[in-house]
Amino acid sequence: MSKTIVIGASGQIGSDLTLELRNRFGNDNVIASDIKNAADDVMSSGPFETLDVMDESGVAAVFKKHDISKVYLLAAMLSGSAEKNPKKAWDLNMKSLLSILDMAKEGLIKKVFWPSSIAVFGPTTPKENTPQLTIMEPSTVYGISKLAGERWCEYYFNKYGVDVRGVRYPGLISYKTEAGGGTTDYAVEIFYEAIRARKYECFLSENTLLPMMFMPDAIRATIDLVEAPAEKVKIRSSYNLSGISFDPKGLAAEIKKHIPEFTISYKPDFRQQIAESWPGSIDDAEARADWGWKHEYDITKMTDIMLKEIKKKLA
Repeated sequence: MSKTIVIGASGQIGSDLTLELRNRFGNDNVIASDIKNAADDVMSSGPFETLDVMDESGVAAVFKKHDISKVYLLAAMLSGSAEKNPKKAWDLNMKSLLSILDMAKEGLIKKVFWPSSIAVFGPTTPKENTPQLTIMEPSTVYGISKLAGERWCEYYFNKYGVDVRGVRYPGLISYKTEAGGGTTDYAVEIFYEAIRARKYECFLSENTLLPMMFMPDAIRATIDLVEAPAEKVKIRSSYNLSGISFDPKGLAAEIKKHIPEFTISYKPDFRQQIAESWPGSIDDAEARADWGWKHEYDITKMTDIMLKEIKKKLA
């Protein structure tokens, strides 16, 4: 069976994705890799390679060693962190993508998944039901790198026939790893603090509406797209992907149904400006029509599972 590698397997998406891929395709057929060790369940359930995505020859050697055909390239510097290290973020986010696309062009690997983000949209983008094709003038380093990445992906597909696929992730919410420097990460932090301290100080203002998605939906969308027949994948830059939209006030209200004494306060920081440049809701009609995407989790179902699982984790 052909082998798959997840680059960035210790991150929020990477850890969940690795476990689900192993579940579907067998532990030994999915190699996890990252610059630092991943979560215990990722490390213990299958092969792991310590890998710096910026080390091109090291990456190529691992691909050859394991006879890799599919690559999930998740290594990236996220929105909040990227604003603090613009050049470093640009280098990491762009060089890693271009080197993997080149390896695919040369025939070393057969298929590449690379995620884009709602960060490709900017203040001039229509905020409600943002369409697939629209104005994209991102105002963040992360968004600029993701928009450039989308253009490169489409270019490599059109010019060299590279089978590259992607989705524009909304804010992602998971109980497995704690948040990692993104603008939507309040929606993960809030659950930990609700359980630990019964209170949370939010770095976004109360009515900041953003598109979000519960991690199991995001993982399913990712694998479904990669496994879809090539003729169904009509967009090679990255598909809009939608789950649920909510603001901090709405999420706090859901948590209060379970923890009545929970309180939230608001102290917006530099991430507020980033959030205000992004859409409030996304139109993902193309993903639904082309490869049958459909989200499963709403805010109530998600809150229920998040609180249950984090309680177990912190016990």
